[in-house]
Amino acid sequence: MEFTAAQIAGIIGGKIIGDENAGINGVSPIENGVEGHLSFVAQEKFSDYLQNSLCSVLIVSEHLLKEQSYKPTIISVENAYLSFQILMNLYQEMQSKKSGIEEGSTIHQTVKLGSDIFIGAHTYISEKAIIGDSTQIYPQVFVGKNVKIGKNCKIYSGARIYDYCVLGDNCIVHSNTVIGSDGFGFQPTEKGFEKIPQLGNVIIENNVEIGSNCSIDRGTIGPTLIGEGTKIDNLIQIAHNVKIGKHNVIASQTGIAGSSTVGDWNMIGGQVGIVGHVKIGNQVKIQAQSGIISNVKDGEVLYGSPSMNAGEYRRNYVHFRNFADIVERINKLEKNSKDSTNE
Repeated sequence: MEFTAAQIAGIIGGKIIGDENAGINGVSPIENGVEGHLSFVAQEKFSDYLQNSLCSVLIVSEHLLKEQSYKPTIISVENAYLSFQILMNLYQEMQSKKSGIEEGSTIHQTVKLGSDIFIGAHTYISEKAIIGDSTQIYPQVFVGKNVKIGKNCKIYSGARIYDYCVLGDNCIVHSNTVIGSDGFGFQPTEKGFEKIPQLGNVIIENNVEIGSNCSIDRGTIGPTLIGEGTKIDNLIQIAHNVKIGKHNVIASQTGIAGSSTVGDWNMIGGQVGIVGHVKIGNQVKIQAQSGIISNVKDGEVLYGSPSMNAGEYRRNYVHFRNFADIVERINKLEKNSKDSTNE
């Protein structure tokens, strides 16, 4: 598939410097440009490539342009990174969009299917499920009864969506993720641990992306909730009755225990552990491998296990590194003090 610089500029609202008919048939990283390919320059440290890149067309942030002409054709935009991202999303949609129902899939007669959908082979869709327009469900997916999936979603192979769970529009669920499995609820008795029925569901709002191999447990009573625009990395556990707000990013191997609440616009690093029944505010940054054991106020930056203010941790770390020397100095001072007293 080939495009001209003029066509690309029209899509992203850019201004052309050079040959508007320059054609591209692929993309390259700016460090390894290829003739006939497209790349972008969004930072000053890559500005040397504006004159010597082998790429035929470059998308460039306008504040980096100092010359009147360049070897490649330039498409000037306000933010090259965001403009390139728009193109990549569009290209991906054009490449991966499918429609129709493949042989080998099983769809209950009570299922309501939207228009322009795709259902891959060996997918099973249970009774009274609802699938929205333009949604793509890849092979070997399980969709439970009374599940609702919105418009323009992508559910990749091997995902499992249990009964009564709800996904909004424009959601992405990657392979082998389980949505709606039972929460970890057991009551100790004389005979052992008795299972507490998990009767709730999971509600995922619009524009949420969930990585591969994640587990999101259904609520005991009521929903586990993932708010609009939240992005969840691979290998994440979200327990029953957790409420996660809007536009959070949560990195790999994080675990959030039951009934905790996470606000809006938070950044949670990899391998973070959050205990149950705590409240995390808005615009909080939790650095990797931190352990959260109490409520967190808006705007805090935390690190450590148990976590503490990240700035305080860095200041104290200087002393941590020298702790053995400090102890030795204290021991010497105490010894000298005793010797002086004995004299």
